[in-house]
Amino acid sequence: MTLMGITLTCFHLYTGYFGTLPSQQQGAVHLGLALGMIFILFPATRGSGRQQVPWYDVVLAFVATFTAYYKILFYEEVLRARITGYSALDLTIAALGVLFVLEATRRTVGLPIVIMASCAILYALFGNMIPSQVLSHPGFSFTQVSPYLWFRESGVFGTPLQISARFIFLFLFFGVVLMHTGVGRFFNDLAFAVTGRFTGGAGKAAVMASSFQGMISGSSIGNTVASGSFTIPMMKNARFKPEVAGAAEASASTGGQIMPPLMGAAAFIMVEYVGVSYREIMAAALIPALLYFAGIFIGVHFEAKRHRILGMPKDQLPSKRKLMLEKGYMLLPLLVIVGTIVVGFTAQRAALLGIACAFAVSLIRKETRPSLRKLLLIFEQGARVALPVIAAVASAGIIAGVVGMTGLGSKFASGIISLADGVLILALLFTMVACIVLGMGLPTTANYVVTATIAAPALINEFGLPPMAVHLFVFYFGIIADITPPVCLAAYAGAGIARANPMKTGFTAVKLAIGAFIIPYAFIYNPMLVMVDVTPLGLASAVLFSLLGIMGVSSALIGYFVRDSLPWERLVMLAAGLAMVVPEVLTSGAGLVAMAMIGWLQRRRPESTAIQPVT
Repeated sequence: MTLMGITLTCFHLYTGYFGTLPSQQQGAVHLGLALGMIFILFPATRGSGRQQVPWYDVVLAFVATFTAYYKILFYEEVLRARITGYSALDLTIAALGVLFVLEATRRTVGLPIVIMASCAILYALFGNMIPSQVLSHPGFSFTQVSPYLWFRESGVFGTPLQISARFIFLFLFFGVVLMHTGVGRFFNDLAFAVTGRFTGGAGKAAVMASSFQGMISGSSIGNTVASGSFTIPMMKNARFKPEVAGAAEASASTGGQIMPPLMGAAAFIMVEYVGVSYREIMAAALIPALLYFAGIFIGVHFEAKRHRILGMPKDQLPSKRKLMLEKGYMLLPLLVIVGTIVVGFTAQRAALLGIACAFAVSLIRKETRPSLRKLLLIFEQGARVALPVIAAVASAGIIAGVVGMTGLGSKFASGIISLADGVLILALLFTMVACIVLGMGLPTTANYVVTATIAAPALINEFGLPPMAVHLFVFYFGIIADITPPVCLAAYAGAGIARANPMKTGFTAVKLAIGAFIIPYAFIYNPMLVMVDVTPLGLASAVLFSLLGIMGVSSALIGYFVRDSLPWERLVMLAAGLAMVVPEVLTSGAGLVAMAMIGWLQRRRPESTAIQPVT
């Protein structure tokens, strides 16, 4: 497994520098090695505690790898078969390949996405039997469906897997390199040095540290577990409630996927779907991401003020000056990534330069300098981290392939329009619910592929919305499914570390990250927030009122503004916050006046002494 992992990583580094193979061959190597590793590393039954690999998993690993490499070994024959017709062996290989992808996905990611992909295949085969003008289609035979999904560019080896083979793997490997060179610890120390002394400093530092870590990990749950093991006990020691500590960590970790420069894997697929450069994706996502984290900061601040939680003593915090002088160079790899993308390099080349810079930075200090053994471990770990993503995008490709083959996307779009009766807000609400429900079982990348294929075209074509805003809309709501009850896996992970009630932690995470539910609507109604038709004054106004709107809603949910809020004050703050998100002078002005009125009334009221301050 070490040899296979190192080989997979070296393959991507080589093709990233010298140029990728033809798309089908690049994808075949990418998926073939991954399938072989998955059947060896991931047991058929979770929690089996096996001591050795069963013989049948070894056989499955070899056969699964062969089904992918078949496209390389018989590349010319497979291309000709598109015209002359596929042989019985071709059909057998295609069917086995699809089955192996589904089983590998079940082992690495879980059952929900496998069920969706299986239903998609059944729909392609038997959709003509559905007595419905909306869902039925002429029907396709097995000899049409299996080669379409395996040998064409719109199935398993479609855009999601191609982006994974070209970009995503390299950025995941970059994150592994950073984590092994001490950058994660540096981010934690920097966050506490910057925010630790303020009200609720431990919570704010945890939010900042988790946002840093999320940029390089790309996994809500993985980041929650990794950084939460340090930040959650710190928050509990500062007297934050366990569910608040777990929720703050989960909310911030989830937001790491929307924070440039290293956003989640789905952002690279968005490049192809929207038809823009990654630099433009970064620019569009920056302000919404900053608003998201500002919202969590505000929520943590209100929680801290409500429970009188003060900042951390100065002697317990790292020195910013000393930290930057001694370890500030650790920011160089991220600066290289940003700089190379901004000046016009491809994302692939930027990732390679970032990886080279990260290795160079690791050589500066003895404690971060990797030995040969650790270097091989990093290369192997880079492949292991990518395995669930590769399996997920392959299964998502099955769903996307069926959507394209059967025309389901246009039918789903017409269904949304019909149900919403031409009302934009209803169409957005239905799309949001679909994204969150899908996100409860699908990884973010697979969720984005499905919703971008099915739901996004309806909003773009029928309502004339900017493609960038729509794709970020479905991207956002797919991500925040990780903190939305009842299936909020990142919140559950945070609750486990905090020893808190999981469901209570999930609802608290929604309160703290309420901005994530507001911001997508804000940039749909005001696309300047995602750099569409932007003017300096319009952008400044949009950011200000969005921030005030998030503050109002957050205050209403937590129950604190200047003082502890009365029930009617919370209702007014909720209405004021929502009103300011709408880019209309009348509604925004009314919301601002209402918020100012509540602030004035609360300042005139004596501060409650029911909750004693703690340090």
